[in-house]
Amino acid sequence: SDVIDLTGDDKDDLQRAIALSLEESNRAFRETGITDEEQAISRVLEASIAENKASLKRTHPEVWSDSPNPYDRKRQDNCPVGLKNVGNTCWFSAVIQSLFNLLEFRRLVLNFNPPANAQDLPRNQKEHRNLPFMRELRYLFALLVGSKRKYVDPSRAVEILKDAFKSNDSQQQDVSEFTHKLLDWLEDAFQIKAEEEREGEKPKNPMVELFYGRFLAVGVLEGKKFENTEMFGQYPLQVNGFKDLHECLEAAMIEGEIESLHSENSAKSGQEHWFTELPPVLTFELSRFEFNQALGRPEKIHNKLEFPPILYLDRYMHKNREITRIKRDEIKRLKEYLTVLQQRLERYLSYGSGPKRFPLVDVLQYALEFASSKPVCTSPVDDLGASAPASGTLPPQIPPSTIEQQGPSSSDVPSTSPVQRSVIHKPFTQSRIPPDLPMHPAPRHITEEELSVLEGCLHRWRTEVENDTRDLQESISRIHRTIELMYSDKTMVQVPYRLHAVLVHEGQANAGHYWAYIYDHHQNRWMKYNDISVTKSTWEELERDSFGGYRNASAYCLMYINDKEQYLIQEEFNKETGQMLVGMDTLPSDLRDYVKEDNKRFEKELEEWDAELAQKAQQEKLLSQIPRAPAPSPAPVQAGEPEYLEQPSRTDISKHLKEDSVQAINKALAEQEDRGPEAIMDTVMLTPNMQGIIMAIGKARNVYDRCGPEAGFFKAIKLEYTRLLKLAQEDPPPECDYRLRHAIVYFIQNQAPKKIIERTLLEQFGDHNLSFDERCRNIMKVAQAKLEMIKPDEVNMEEYERWHQDYRHFRETTMFLMVGLEFFQKKRDWWEGVDLPSSKWSYLSLEEHSSYLGAGGMWMLHLMLLFLHFSYMEALLYLIYAYQNNKELLSKGPYRGHDEELISHYRRESNLQEKLTDFLPKLLDCSTEIKGFNDPPKLPSYSTHELCERYARIMLSLSRTPADGR
Repeated sequence: SDVIDLTGDDKDDLQRAIALSLEESNRAFRETGITDEEQAISRVLEASIAENKASLKRTHPEVWSDSPNPYDRKRQDNCPVGLKNVGNTCWFSAVIQSLFNLLEFRRLVLNFNPPANAQDLPRNQKEHRNLPFMRELRYLFALLVGSKRKYVDPSRAVEILKDAFKSNDSQQQDVSEFTHKLLDWLEDAFQIKAEEEREGEKPKNPMVELFYGRFLAVGVLEGKKFENTEMFGQYPLQVNGFKDLHECLEAAMIEGEIESLHSENSAKSGQEHWFTELPPVLTFELSRFEFNQALGRPEKIHNKLEFPPILYLDRYMHKNREITRIKRDEIKRLKEYLTVLQQRLERYLSYGSGPKRFPLVDVLQYALEFASSKPVCTSPVDDLGASAPASGTLPPQIPPSTIEQQGPSSSDVPSTSPVQRSVIHKPFTQSRIPPDLPMHPAPRHITEEELSVLEGCLHRWRTEVENDTRDLQESISRIHRTIELMYSDKTMVQVPYRLHAVLVHEGQANAGHYWAYIYDHHQNRWMKYNDISVTKSTWEELERDSFGGYRNASAYCLMYINDKEQYLIQEEFNKETGQMLVGMDTLPSDLRDYVKEDNKRFEKELEEWDAELAQKAQQEKLLSQIPRAPAPSPAPVQAGEPEYLEQPSRTDISKHLKEDSVQAINKALAEQEDRGPEAIMDTVMLTPNMQGIIMAIGKARNVYDRCGPEAGFFKAIKLEYTRLLKLAQEDPPPECDYRLRHAIVYFIQNQAPKKIIERTLLEQFGDHNLSFDERCRNIMKVAQAKLEMIKPDEVNMEEYERWHQDYRHFRETTMFLMVGLEFFQKKRDWWEGVDLPSSKWSYLSLEEHSSYLGAGGMWMLHLMLLFLHFSYMEALLYLIYAYQNNKELLSKGPYRGHDEELISHYRRESNLQEKLTDFLPKLLDCSTEIKGFNDPPKLPSYSTHELCERYARIMLSLSRTPADGR
């Protein structure tokens, strides 16, 4: 088989793999088709699934399910502790972890003590809420410091916060609102303590001193100057229209007609903001959401916005306002000059007066090439004109492509003999092309002197244009560099702020996921906090996820800290010994006891787990010592036994393949059982897609072991695509519709774009549920990496979503049909007491009807029969929607829905037409005869296996229905 080059571009390899699969599909069906071993594995999977499903009860899956093995939840060494997502609360985790890793903030929270006379205070609603929240936040921070768990549960603190939002638990909270409210609560809580400790003095609130600063608003309003000092916390910045953080800040600090500020007599209005006091922790709130008036909903702005790891804020300080104004004027002048240079350069790079424009240097080069081409003295068709008929009438000209394709004629008649050509009257297509006829246009008449002058002029002009272009480009680069270095002098780099945390949102305006990148100031590295997962990261990964512009992930909040205030990130030291305090030593005594109790409970979990494993091992040991009777000799295979018992493996490799795949599935099923019956019914581990992927990975085992995970991934995805392509080309019986099992089969049959199929296949291989053994886990990671490499402009996500929406619509239509027919069959005998319009229907079997309705028309026949039986309203309602949805699907393509040939056939049957003419309009007119059909009936929730099984059962029952309907 062909080997994919793994040294080149990964995405190209994947596309070549799929293209190769398309080209070799016929041969692949014979060489790598569904083997006996694969069929055996598939039957083992189905048997295992059936056994597990038989004992399960359907309940709604929980939002979260902890691993039953406590060692999976054990903290590794001194790895930071994660936070459990207790239902749409990843925003809570991102904000809290960012604040917790500010050591000064952590100390303030941990050492907070409720007021001594808290019980005697007039407790208003605010105090009733803030003090309990501070208690829960202290407990949470203490667990983040000293817990032995990999992650902890913040439910109690989250619930107090959620009550304040007065919103549904399932609704995604606005992070900016949450952060504001959190800081307000902390400020209020510390204010109570500060007022108690400093009676008679103006209290100092540590939260205000840490997060709040002041700026001076200087401006002119209707010709009158004003100055106002204002306090700020989170500083809002607009993203749209700016490329970096400094541009956002410049726009936020200057509003209106700033020129008017320097004129005494101007009546214009405008204002400037100047920071007078910066907080130690400066938080920028990036506004990436705007309301779309046309659509009536908020939208996210995905524009790219760069921000530096070190941000110098000198240019925004009030003490530097004079020098900043001078530099701003200089930058404004440079930008105006830059605009002129760029316009001038554009005229060189896009030259011409028509709609099509080209670089001027290329135009001159083309003119030079034309002038230098070999000249001809006659028209390109003059020499061919001699072959015209004697009457002088010219035959039609032949296309140039015909002349080029024919080339020189094999005729022995010289091309210079006009007499012979006129006698023979050969058409132009048989004429011989003169050997000196140029292939490209060239001047007809040009003297050596003219050519010399023209070449000299064109050479000189081209050199001049090249020099002018180069000078303009260098000038533009110089101005850009000057603007970049405008604030780099020593006096303007005295207020450095270091990036501490970046809060990232992935998704759209109304939903998504949040996580945080937080800088470890002691290890000098970035860490990624994603709910329970805390991993090392890099600045490059942070850029990719936070800057925006390429994906739907981008930063929405930046937290900078004063780089000169080391107390913000400095560890505590023991005053007596001078040693640094770490872990539990940093906690107050009450919190230390709280964490110790929680650790004891977790250690007890570990001990109970170990004891349970030891007991199971002892039981297995005792069972192994019990003597067993020898295995009986193999008996002849009875009819009805699975085929895999009749087909022994042909090679040891196939045997290992089957065993490994079965063990993998059994392991996955066992893990799902451990998680409880609630989770297994909704897991995708049991879907046909996942079974096919597992078998493909099993077949790619040799390649994986020999060449590594990436080669194994390419082999597995090629095998799986080949299998699905074969299924799409098969003609299955009516009860087996592969489209219900595999979305990709549906896409292939409907000729979906290659990129849509490729991304869908990659997402299936990148499914997190594939991580139950090392081989599958490594291939899953390769697939996820390939997905990350797909740029937005390579796959139209709107088109991608439309295709998947169409597939969901197709499945929904199938469920309408299936449920309707099931309801109908649950009634008493179909034909009992039914007065049919024509006795013809009493004697025709369903098979006879299907013979003239065409392949796949069986279910439409039953729909027609239900038209005549209005007493079955419940079944009829589902079938109406099945008919309408199917009609809509088929309008997009012949394979978008189920076969529908009812209309075309009943028009050819006059008797049938008469019977349906009265019923069909009434049936589809939901506003008259049938009321209450405006809303679709509720569909039950089926897994893919259940849907396929029930569909097959109903289709088989229809084909077996006797002629009399009983």
